[in-house]
Amino acid sequence: MRSLARVWDALTSLKLTLVCLALLMVLVVACTLAQVEMGTFAAVHAYIRGLLVWRQVPGTALRIPIFPGGGLVGLLLLLNLVAAQAKRLELSWRKSGLWVVHAGLILLFVGEFVTSGFQVETQLSIEEGQTVDFVESPRQMELALTEVTDPVYGDEYGIPDSLLASSTRIDVKGTPVSLRVTKVSGDNETNVRAVYVEPIVNGRSYGTRLVSNALEAPESFAHEGRTWTLSMRPRREYLPYSLTLKKFQHDRYSGTDIPKNFSSLVQLKNPARGEERDALIYMNQPLRYEGKAFYQASFGKNDTMSVLQVVENPGWLLPYISCVLVGAGLLVHFMFALFRSLKRAVAVRAGALVTP
Repeated sequence: MRSLARVWDALTSLKLTLVCLALLMVLVVACTLAQVEMGTFAAVHAYIRGLLVWRQVPGTALRIPIFPGGGLVGLLLLLNLVAAQAKRLELSWRKSGLWVVHAGLILLFVGEFVTSGFQVETQLSIEEGQTVDFVESPRQMELALTEVTDPVYGDEYGIPDSLLASSTRIDVKGTPVSLRVTKVSGDNETNVRAVYVEPIVNGRSYGTRLVSNALEAPESFAHEGRTWTLSMRPRREYLPYSLTLKKFQHDRYSGTDIPKNFSSLVQLKNPARGEERDALIYMNQPLRYEGKAFYQASFGKNDTMSVLQVVENPGWLLPYISCVLVGAGLLVHFMFALFRSLKRAVAVRAGALVTP
């Protein structure tokens, strides 16, 4: 019982709060510096999203933990906040504002855990006049098997690179084609993927092919009048609706090349809903539709192509709700404090009036 009491005292200690905040500041600085070599995505996952920060021992494949990660520190801070609230705050209307503030802070931490665990980021590149009904992963690749017999319409089948790395033979569902995987290689720094595959149709081999996103032309083979291509590309997710870029606008500050504003006027079509409308996407003003948020991220091809960052985050509302709760809680707490102060002032004045 004494050991449990010590653990409870440590968990509710203000010292633990200060230590966790100091560790988070160190992690933020380290993550910022690491982005130069690792890139933003890798640095955030290595320092902020993980439970531990790992380092590889030079000359070996051994990795050892060297520092608590943001996930572990955040979890400790969340437990500290919940425990301190349960121990120190009295359950009364007088403290209701502080209860709401703490609930908002707890929800903020929960929102970050939901984001780190379930948020999915993809991209959509689209040129003026083009219609696109898919988004692409900036970090995951897939081997695309496409039937191009009909120049207008072609069936596409995507095989994730994770499946390529774990399988030696893959039967592509919906096709008579099987792929024998002999070697997979990748370069995470430049996002290059390459695979040696042997397409087999009804027992007939069409030779081992090198397929890579570093090669401009796809590999192709023909079987009984049907032509197929093999290509490596960013992994795609097809949407039940499409976007058409009607106009891309790129404004600059007068006399400079510094971007002032850039925006995309897109036409959204969803045949299943009978929906067709225009939407303007610009900085800090995304298009939110069916659980996805389309942000204006970049552009290219002499301002004729727009690049949209597509974020799917089931917890995107939690930070907003948290801010509302914290603000409302502070307001309630201030009102109770003001009421008590006014009540004391009235009592003091009443006492002064009755004093001879």
